[in-house]
Amino acid sequence: MSSATARVRTIAKKELVEFVRDWRTIVAILVIPLLMFPILFILFPLLLASEAAELDAVAVDVVVQGENIPEELVGLLENSSIETSYEPLPVLGELSTPTHDQERLRNGSVDAILRLRTNGTVLEYAVLYLSTSEQSLEARSRTFDALSTWEQNETVRRIDAAGLDANETLDPLRWSGDIAQSDAATQGEQAGMALSLFIPLVLAVWTFSSAIQPSIDMTAGERERGTLEALLGLPCSRMELLMGKWLAVATITGAGVLLQIAGLLFAIGYLASSDLISTPSISATALLFLCLAVLLFAVMVVAFELALAMRSHSVKEAGSILGPAILIILFPALFTQVINLDGIESFWFAIPVVNVLLALRELLMNRVVYGHVAIWLVSSTIYALGAAYYAARQFKREDIVTSLS
Repeated sequence: MSSATARVRTIAKKELVEFVRDWRTIVAILVIPLLMFPILFILFPLLLASEAAELDAVAVDVVVQGENIPEELVGLLENSSIETSYEPLPVLGELSTPTHDQERLRNGSVDAILRLRTNGTVLEYAVLYLSTSEQSLEARSRTFDALSTWEQNETVRRIDAAGLDANETLDPLRWSGDIAQSDAATQGEQAGMALSLFIPLVLAVWTFSSAIQPSIDMTAGERERGTLEALLGLPCSRMELLMGKWLAVATITGAGVLLQIAGLLFAIGYLASSDLISTPSISATALLFLCLAVLLFAVMVVAFELALAMRSHSVKEAGSILGPAILIILFPALFTQVINLDGIESFWFAIPVVNVLLALRELLMNRVVYGHVAIWLVSSTIYALGAAYYAARQFKREDIVTSLS
């Protein structure tokens, strides 16, 4: 092992030991990324299911306004966990105009109001509700379900009364066979498609955000604490110092990303066992390129953040710069989620940040398009080297140890 390599490793080890000595740091870089996807994929759906079950058990009050209401509809409303009360229909033009009933909906004395009026052979209706109340929305939903069931039954009765077959009349176009068998994509490919819509976004944002704190602590933090001068006095070059700090930040960031991926795989395995989603089908080649894309992205991000943090005179200044800088990642990440990968133009794979995110989307769908791979591989390498060069220039500046004032 060369002496330069040994010095770089020593600097990286020193930075890692100083950064992780606080237990809160361990929680931030180890526990949070490991639990992120299990919480998102497992606990969050369970919470939603619990809230939905709780809402289903709630009794809602619906006032029915009208006369000569069909008995079947009355029975359907009363059997839909709806507490119904009946009133005469007020004199008005449009049934959907709240008029004096608006206050009752706002103060919660009723959850919804169903207005019914017979117009020849047609039963006209309107459901008044409060869209900002979950209980009112639930009352509206249950009322619509009862109305829909009554409408279907009434339609069948009228068709039968006309001497027609209701099934053939209402369903003249039918799918033959199992609709699920018509999809040529495998379940693994479908799972890869679903995961490709948000995993690149989460990985990109987490890679950028997890590198912010160590980048600030090892540059502006050293400068603010006055320990940077001591480091510069060591028998090592500025480039070796940069490489040591970069290796430390990359190790912390890489550990967070790997733990996040481990949590993701655990969550996917849990969902696959419950038949909610299948395990994505990714070839060894696609997996290799996927890891390479994340690596190049991490090289660029860490070097870029180290350079910006080194230009700052204090931790506060570095935080105010790097915090909003996450928008550089967030906006392209959101934008690439809506790009259609079928027939996509090749130039997209040369745009910074966008190229890696699109590469991750393609690879998660097990699409290895070597033309696209060559473009994002070359462009990402150029961007990573450019970011490293920019960081190196910041570390070679003579004013990095000047007074903070």
